[in-house]
Amino acid sequence: MHVDDTYGIFYTTNMPYIIVGLGNPGEEYVDTRHNTGRMVLEHVRKELGADDFKFNKKINADVSEGKIGREKMIMIAPDTFMNLSGKTVGQLVRSKKAAEKLIVIYDDFALPLGRMKVAFNRSSGGHNGLESVIKAVKTEGFLRLRIGTAPENAKGNAKPIHGDEKIEKFILGPFKDEELKALKKVSKKAFEAIEVIVKENREKAMSIYNAS
Repeated sequence: MHVDDTYGIFYTTNMPYIIVGLGNPGEEYVDTRHNTGRMVLEHVRKELGADDFKFNKKINADVSEGKIGREKMIMIAPDTFMNLSGKTVGQLVRSKKAAEKLIVIYDDFALPLGRMKVAFNRSSGGHNGLESVIKAVKTEGFLRLRIGTAPENAKGNAKPIHGDEKIEKFILGPFKDEELKALKKVSKKAFEAIEVIVKENREKAMSIYNAS
């Protein structure tokens, strides 16, 4: 049995799921919309009953490990700024086969707050963190949990945000208390979706969580 400990993370030939929460390191980014991936990942860690995150110097990331059934989950929060996220992920996901067990959680202001979509094998949609991951793993063939952050319009769709300055101000702005409550609810959905992915398959997760 081969055991890979290249980066101080043990796993056998049965490759683990790598769950990555995208965000920015530093106190000034805590509870900001662009840190949604990290915030949801923390909820997933708690739901799994996994140990607190610990810094792994080899991959420059906070790491925690847990299990869903017999499947190992390695949760990763890169300690890099968003547009360099791939530097960490690329060290752990080094083949297209491994990428199929990669799940990236990130903020999406094309979706209203409280909504989530499960996606596979899609472009970055202009998200710098996701673009960095795609370039590093050399494939778009991995799962994403798109977590909505935008306010709703009258029809329940995301209000469009135009202009680079306005977009940056919005995504780097902090969640309001009521918004954090909505994020907590969608974080629970994210964990449930990961369970469906692991226990059944990604198609089932998409049919359930992309329906509304």
